[in-house]
Amino acid sequence: MTSEEESQRGKPKEIPHNEKLLSLKYESLDYDNIENQLFLEEERRMSYMSFRCLEISRWVVCGLIGFLTGLIACFIDIVVEELAGIKYQVVKENIDKFTEVGGLSISLILWAVLNSVFVMLGSIIVAFFEPIAAGSGIPQIKCYLNGVKIPRVVRLKTLLVKVCGVICSVVGGLAVGKEGPMIHSGAVVAAGVSQGRSTSLKRDFKMFEYFRRDTEKRDFVSAGAAAGVSAAFGAPVGGVLFSLEEGASFWNQMLTWRIFFASMISTFTLNFFLSIYNNNPGDLSNPGLINFGRFESESVAYNLYEIPLFIAMGAIGGLLGALFNILNYWLTIFRIRYVHRPCLQVMEAMLVAAVTATVSFTMIYFSNDCQPLGSEHSEEYPLQVHTRTHTPSTNFTYFSNGEYNSMATAFFNTPERSVRSLFHNQPRTYNPLTLGLFTLTYFFLACWTYGLAVSAGVFIPSLLIGAAWGRLCGILLASITSTGSIWADPGKYALIGAAAQLGGIVRMTLSLTVIMVEATGNVTYGLPIMLVLMTAKIVGDYFVEGLYDIHIKLQSVPFLHGEAPGTSHWLTAREVMSSPVTCLNRIEKVGTIVDTLSNTSTNHNGFPVVVQPAKLCGLILRSQLIVLLKHKVFVELARSRLTQRKLQLKDFRDAYPRFPPIQSIHVSQDERECMMDLTEFMNPTPYTVPQVELKEFKKKGFVVGLVTRKDLARYHLGKHGLEELQLAQT
Repeated sequence: MTSEEESQRGKPKEIPHNEKLLSLKYESLDYDNIENQLFLEEERRMSYMSFRCLEISRWVVCGLIGFLTGLIACFIDIVVEELAGIKYQVVKENIDKFTEVGGLSISLILWAVLNSVFVMLGSIIVAFFEPIAAGSGIPQIKCYLNGVKIPRVVRLKTLLVKVCGVICSVVGGLAVGKEGPMIHSGAVVAAGVSQGRSTSLKRDFKMFEYFRRDTEKRDFVSAGAAAGVSAAFGAPVGGVLFSLEEGASFWNQMLTWRIFFASMISTFTLNFFLSIYNNNPGDLSNPGLINFGRFESESVAYNLYEIPLFIAMGAIGGLLGALFNILNYWLTIFRIRYVHRPCLQVMEAMLVAAVTATVSFTMIYFSNDCQPLGSEHSEEYPLQVHTRTHTPSTNFTYFSNGEYNSMATAFFNTPERSVRSLFHNQPRTYNPLTLGLFTLTYFFLACWTYGLAVSAGVFIPSLLIGAAWGRLCGILLASITSTGSIWADPGKYALIGAAAQLGGIVRMTLSLTVIMVEATGNVTYGLPIMLVLMTAKIVGDYFVEGLYDIHIKLQSVPFLHGEAPGTSHWLTAREVMSSPVTCLNRIEKVGTIVDTLSNTSTNHNGFPVVVQPAKLCGLILRSQLIVLLKHKVFVELARSRLTQRKLQLKDFRDAYPRFPPIQSIHVSQDERECMMDLTEFMNPTPYTVPQVELKEFKKKGFVVGLVTRKDLARYHLGKHGLEELQLAQT
């Protein structure tokens, strides 16, 4: 396919890839157990009861992950509700005060200033203290579970900034949601709890030491991500499927049960404490940060002939989602090139907050969509005034006592409440013009907002956009048919539109279907939602990838998908391997090891161990070599000091995960002449790829090259037209 054809289909043009950036910024996690002699000796010493205790410990850790994730979600929800309630009450009272006497510009300034202040605080802590906490964090967690080490992604500082940042973003009125960051927060909680210590606080509780390795930590992070989804939507099964579909590259049956357990504990914890906060202790009927409300089957039943309409709405969601992703792609490139300084990032976030408030106020100001105030608005912040007149000097329409502004229901609320009102408010609550203008405005505001230096999610804005145009579709269908009673409740079309829009942006299918079914509490819509999401994904994938995959590529992360590209079956190891290979002998000189680790041109994290002539006998990691140098495990010292303590796996676990740099290890000139025996510590069974095409090496097993994740990622990015980026990043 030519580049002209691709551009006609809407795909972003290719930009040459910065290979140096890819090599230096990211490394792989060690998801393969190092089955060296130390590991095997420890396994032999462990009894059956020890293994059973380890299994019980895994369940305990998963329970703690669910409990703490639920507490964090509860804290975020309560603080957001309290601060948003105070802000909306202040603005509402100011609007009511100046409605009749004029001077509504003061209300606009107050609204914009309050939003900008909250967003400024949230942006400052992200841009200046922990940039990795920006966005929803889902792309970073996907990469972590894929085996890519993203710097600082599961730190305690990242969690604190994430929680405070998302509170400020939501209260600041941005087109964001607090649900997406819960996935990242759950993953950070899991990474910390499973280690039984905090390296940031320098506290070691001497617990769960066996889990201090990437293989075990990966499984717990999967549980944390699932617990975050469960807390966000009250969907424990959806959380498990999200972790399976979008996150974990490694899975087994027991892991499924443990992750489901963590998800259930998370939902129960959030539900229990929120029931206390709402003065209904023990009422566990409203799980999740967002409550879509219950869709009663009788009032929103659908018929067979509506299925094609739902599929058509799925196609619309795929098209709008592709447009959203393309616009956000180019906007993100612009930000990387021109808005990369922290001060500029804070200024942009404040600008977006002010513009969002101004646009919202303007839309409410010129709207004359007045509706009677009913009991269903008890949890909202409806704007209403006391006379119905039209004042030429202000060009503003006022509503009688007991009426409210329908546009304000969409704009003058938290996004979660707006989604709920679009789902469940009575027919004729909104007129078509209100929904059309809101959809158009909020679409571009959400697109502009995602990617700012703030903690924010895209789930709720996507649902809100889709719910608005979905409800509009329901109203239009009722107006153009003679039997409008069959389309009586536009809430079901709002639900279908919300699913279509979210599926068109993030391209999830199985997990999102279950999340929507669990969040609505009605399995009746399982089939329509599944068809809509599949259609949205198929249509959207024709134009561009999902939003999370786009941002993974923009960060130049060497993400490896489950399936290789279709044209790569002819590929041989020789075409992608690094050569010449930096190898170490089984018994190597200490000075050679130090020089190899210090050499920035060969800044590898793993080295083949060979015996002459270049026959592979194992693999040893940089982290292992640093621990060996730190403890001075030299052959000469072992012979001269017979009482020297033998190195154990505990010494490696104590140094995990922040191994010291080689520059911090002091080795004297005499010690450089010593020898180090790597036999006991190397992994004797690493994954190998036979390469028998080179004439100079006829025997299998000889080291002729090294294939790394980065080699495969370069092949992915260089040979198959995937979007690449060559930008100077700080």
